Amino acid sequence: MGWGIAPGNAQQNQRLIDAVVGKPLNELFNVGVGILDGVPQRFDFALHDLAGISLDQPVYKLLGTKGKKANTVYSGMIYLDELEPVDNPAGFDKVIENCQWDIDYGYRQLKVKIGRSGRWYPHDEGLRADIAIVNRIHEMFADQGVVILVDANDVYSFQDTIDFLHGIKDVPLYWLEEPFVEERKKCKQLRQWMDSNGFEKTLYADGEREPNLKLCSELYKQGSLDVCLHDINSYGFTKWRKLMPKLIETKTVVSPHAWGSRFKTQYCAHLAAGLGNFCTIEGVTCESEDVDFGDYSIKDGKLHVSDKPGFGMKLLV
Repeated sequence: MGWGIAPGNAQQNQRLIDAVVGKPLNELFNVGVGILDGVPQRFDFALHDLAGISLDQPVYKLLGTKGKKANTVYSGMIYLDELEPVDNPAGFDKVIENCQWDIDYGYRQLKVKIGRSGRWYPHDEGLRADIAIVNRIHEMFADQGVVILVDANDVYSFQDTIDFLHGIKDVPLYWLEEPFVEERKKCKQLRQWMDSNGFEKTLYADGEREPNLKLCSELYKQGSLDVCLHDINSYGFTKWRKLMPKLIETKTVVSPHAWGSRFKTQYCAHLAAGLGNFCTIEGVTCESEDVDFGDYSIKDGKLHVSDKPGFGMKLLV
């Protein structure tokens, strides 16, 4: 049996079932390509899983083993935790506590959610808070080898982004994600500013939320964006297989968006081991009574992929 992520709506699921029941696997899937034309994308993960199980191979081996079995992984879970609980906010000490938990778990990269100025705080206060928490995390954990990434979820203006980077000028920032919605002129200007102001080694990552695929492709080709973030689920595993050679040609590294599910993190682990060209993987740490997530592990900042057939995960229900 192969399994993946379904929409959960009974009627939708029945239509999906009707589209594949009774058909041989080779009419739905090709090992060298992925799902075939006309096959609903919802079966992408499931058919990769089934193919691996049928051939007694982990999915990454079906893809070609061009990458490493252990890849850098970041915690995508450092949020605005100072604001909870609502009736008695914990303050920044809670954010620091959660950083330590992730480090103890095995992460060495922490992605810090910024953009407080766009919704949760008055603008200027929120921007100051973003700067303060990033500097504090760096001061607290740099000697443990911790590397910082930030993600503004498109709520900054161009000037906010510059002001934020000025405020963390002493932090060796690994990447800047989604400062604002992708725009040809602003993306180019920001990359140029970063290159001229001490952030030339910082990766500029975008292409996650409802991306304009044509524009993103142009931005990757011209070097304005460094990292492609298309979601592993909504964009699709097979589409990622087709896209990767084009990104390699433009020297664009990848880290598919995986927030929301440990499944997605582990799907990315196979794509990374199979195709390479990953700079890091988005880690989502969670457990379930209904799923055996397999023998994946995070050690010293690396996510180790499973060698079990398929994706190496089992339903327990």
